[in-house]
Amino acid sequence: MPGYYEAFRMQSAIEIADVAGLLADHSRSTMLQALMDRRARTAGELARLVKIAPSTASQHLGRLSDGGLLTVEAQGRHRYYRIADQKVAALLESLMAFAPACAASRTPDVGFDLRFARTCYDHLAGTVATALYDRLAADGTLHVTAEGIALTTEGARRLQALGIDSATLRAGRRQLARACLDWTERRHHLAGALGAALLGSFRERGWLIPRSVPRALRLTTAGRRALASHFDIDAGALAREVGR
Repeated sequence: MPGYYEAFRMQSAIEIADVAGLLADHSRSTMLQALMDRRARTAGELARLVKIAPSTASQHLGRLSDGGLLTVEAQGRHRYYRIADQKVAALLESLMAFAPACAASRTPDVGFDLRFARTCYDHLAGTVATALYDRLAADGTLHVTAEGIALTTEGARRLQALGIDSATLRAGRRQLARACLDWTERRHHLAGALGAALLGSFRERGWLIPRSVPRALRLTTAGRRALASHFDIDAGALAREVGR
């Protein structure tokens, strides 16, 4: 059925081009990156962030919503925009990691706060996250192969001490664990249900708290101690590596 396959190839090409076109505009891509912290924002807030007129921001946000990259929720006279889901967030993070490589820049020119620890939608990213991923693989919590990532029996026991019930996570529809290419570090950090659970646990315990910079997280004194005691990670050495 050559007609069917030709139509299929054409439709796929059109869909990819449509998504690429939405991401190609600087204002739209900047607004999407700002929403990667999972917070909902109004058109006015995003317009001020991108430094464009509110009417222009509304037009861009309408296109992103129509394209399925954003969802919008009306509350009173305000409309709040957020990233549609974690699949969109994963796409954006991958593109953010790929783009500077195209410009032959190994480390993106971002500040310490954003590079050291930040959210990648619903999981942890940055220097702390990649160090944590490496440690979980090295100590046997995770079994990492070319085929994917598995949580070991011993790893499940260790994470139970942090209030993370792996059985509950496995019962969900979301993939338990996957590697996500880190935008600033050019290495992997942990995503999936397990990555989200770890970030949630760290935040609930006050080990990570928000900074004023969107998406950036501050590692507290308690967090530094926890990284050392639970994961044998020297946060001070990581900070010196980044440049502070």
